[in-house]
Amino acid sequence: MTEQKRDGITRRHALASLLGAAAVSMLPIGCGRENTGTASGSSAGPGEDPAPTLDPALAQRFAEMEQAVGGRLGACVLDTASGQAVGHRIGERFGMCSTFKVLLAGLVLRAAGEGTLDLERFVAYDEDDLVPYAPVTTENLPNGGMTIGALAEAAQRTSDNVAANLLIRELGGPDAFTALMRELGDSVTRIDRYEPEMNYVPEGEVRDTTSPEAMARSVAGFSVGDWLTGQQQETLVEWMVATRTGRKRIRAGLPEGWRAGDKTGTGVREGIANKYNDVAVVWPPNRAPLVISAYYEAPGCFPNIRDEDQAVLAEAGRIVTWSLRAE
Repeated sequence: MTEQKRDGITRRHALASLLGAAAVSMLPIGCGRENTGTASGSSAGPGEDPAPTLDPALAQRFAEMEQAVGGRLGACVLDTASGQAVGHRIGERFGMCSTFKVLLAGLVLRAAGEGTLDLERFVAYDEDDLVPYAPVTTENLPNGGMTIGALAEAAQRTSDNVAANLLIRELGGPDAFTALMRELGDSVTRIDRYEPEMNYVPEGEVRDTTSPEAMARSVAGFSVGDWLTGQQQETLVEWMVATRTGRKRIRAGLPEGWRAGDKTGTGVREGIANKYNDVAVVWPPNRAPLVISAYYEAPGCFPNIRDEDQAVLAEAGRIVTWSLRAE
């Protein structure tokens, strides 16, 4: 594919040297916050040192990458040990697309632990329930349905849209999903529609949106925090690590051998900018896990997924790797 040029430099060159403006936040794990721009704050009390562990230059590099490649980028890196978050546009709203499915899987596992859902219960569906992109539920259509646990795994690992829709209904609908996230402390993330309509998020739309920081903190709450019990958390992490939809996104920019799991989201709809999203939990050697969330709106509407746009999220992973090696 021919490289696109912007202001006289190629996108590949732009992804190689990055500087810009920063945003740093300190909040407890799993605490989302409404904010229309970049965010800053601290969870430390009076006279306490929050002991930040992430380099604010991370945000500078994210901001310059956005300027260089065009479009709109929101990126957040969360240190799960300190609660520090660093990023660019970390409090602005972005369309979630399928990244919500990792939260959906987490809510289903949590409900199972509380005894309000049975992972072994069979959920029936038929051809009337089918929507585009349903690899696992289509394969199981002759069986007449799947268990709740199998649907949750399919939603996370393959991004199966029918599985997601069925699970949203099991929880009580989009409003119930949002209410459950509010109970957990996420005041930003919301879903309002089902797949695939939820992927239509034009500029200024608040439905089916999150912020990079809110998503990072909620994913941390499920994957390394205390929102799930030990076995439930192990299950979710196993599903995330086994997910292969993000091979060209954040995980592509991480060193080989680092353990990581993620959930991607993609929106290609006529009339609005293409959306490329990813949220990943990363276990770097000799330090606490990090959560990296990246939401990228490409500089235009294109008919197909473009590798050059996915590469922006891979570069986000490389930027984080760079910052850790510079410590």
